[in-house]
Amino acid sequence: MAGLYRRAMDALYLACVIVGVTALVLISAVIPYAVFTRYVLNSAASWPEPMAVLLTILLTFIGAAAGYRLNLHMNLAYFANQTPPSVRRALDILVQLLMALIAVFMVVWGEKLVEVTWNNTIGDFPFLSVGVTYLPIPVGGLCLLLFIIERLFLGAPPDPIPHHDTESFE
Repeated sequence: MAGLYRRAMDALYLACVIVGVTALVLISAVIPYAVFTRYVLNSAASWPEPMAVLLTILLTFIGAAAGYRLNLHMNLAYFANQTPPSVRRALDILVQLLMALIAVFMVVWGEKLVEVTWNNTIGDFPFLSVGVTYLPIPVGGLCLLLFIIERLFLGAPPDPIPHHDTESFE
């Protein structure tokens, strides 16, 4: 069962990475287009800025969950690393439980935000519900919660990037 859950989390991680990278690439294309239309064509397009904001929301919540899984997020571990291993383990469990609380908050209140704004539309994208644009909050929270459960019960996932000794340049 543990192996099945780990494989499912690997697949979810890959999906989060693909969504995050796609959003980042699209942001990198949309912003220069906005600059081009504004300053070269002297006729600013109205949709690139709100599109970039929507993509940033997607990148932030879905991409952050993927980063958390591999412990690539910012953290301050200096003081925790100075403690004995048993205390360090207890601190890690405490941090994971607090993060789980944040993830549950994102799922519950994010879902309420999606529900409340579902029938509203965005001026530049009248076909798009505001609720849809907020979906990355509860989805990202759910992904984060699943990654925290994995870390609590199965330990940290293996690092997919092999690290080599950087001291020898021969």
